[in-house]
Amino acid sequence: MDLISVIVPVYNVEKYLDRCVESIVNQTYKNLEIILVNDGSTDNSGQICDVWAEKDNRIRVIHQSNMGGGAARNAALEIAKGDYIAFVDSDDYIANDMYQYLHNLMETETDIAECGYVNVDNDREDFKSAGNNIFVCDTKKAMEYHILDKYFKQMPVTKLYKKKCIESVRFPVGTKIDDEYFTYKTIGKANKLVHSTKICYAYRQHSSSVMHSANVEKCIQAIESRVERYKYIKEYFPELEQLCLKNVWGTCIYQYQVILKCYKKDDVKAILDYIKRILDENTLSFDGLPFKEKIWFSIAKISLHFTCWIRNKLGIGL
Repeated sequence: MDLISVIVPVYNVEKYLDRCVESIVNQTYKNLEIILVNDGSTDNSGQICDVWAEKDNRIRVIHQSNMGGGAARNAALEIAKGDYIAFVDSDDYIANDMYQYLHNLMETETDIAECGYVNVDNDREDFKSAGNNIFVCDTKKAMEYHILDKYFKQMPVTKLYKKKCIESVRFPVGTKIDDEYFTYKTIGKANKLVHSTKICYAYRQHSSSVMHSANVEKCIQAIESRVERYKYIKEYFPELEQLCLKNVWGTCIYQYQVILKCYKKDDVKAILDYIKRILDENTLSFDGLPFKEKIWFSIAKISLHFTCWIRNKLGIGL
């Protein structure tokens, strides 16, 4: 059987870690290498990792000082021996047949296979209510779906990768949204990708998660990640350039709406100047855009502040 390396970055998740690791060790696909990276936890997460390593000889534990999720994943990638690579966030859990199912999809010369996910706030998801529609894509179509945030989304945790798609790709260190600097590069290295609507991943929603701790720095990084992706698309997939640029503009508008809604006047002024510069440097042609998008982008070009203020008042986009 092919070896699958499952990488789990761990930081202060003692409440959820047992459920996460239990769901991995109980996989119906048994040939796993499970790498737990304790990223300087200050609670009992590190000890819990060590206890699991004593229980199951497939588990390897790395203890390192706190450097963030990107650095933790990178450390595991450096030692991973698997033919395939998977990621799980340490506060989430997976269906017991997730890797068996995704590996079966990979047997048709597929480089990346992706399943569906469900948002949860408990440990009891049974994964029995999902459909099972399958979409097969080449690189360009998958990248288009990725930009549209329809399939092959930025989340690495719902995917199984052939190692060749990751060998030269690493997560950025020190960012709060490292996934968005990573996924499009792995898609670009794949020839054939498969998406299934079958739900195998439980994505835990709670207020302390990185994705729910919005701040100005995170908003800026979200915009920067889309600009970096646009540069990549412009070079390697020029036929998708306008679609990706439209996404940059949409991200700028959305992030300014967040700032306008949640932050102080000084923060608003600083981010407004930054976003205006990004839009000026990345000019979007409005020709061929749907009518509503053309209207919003045209108004934003004249006054980003007014556009986002009125969208917040109307409840659009948040």
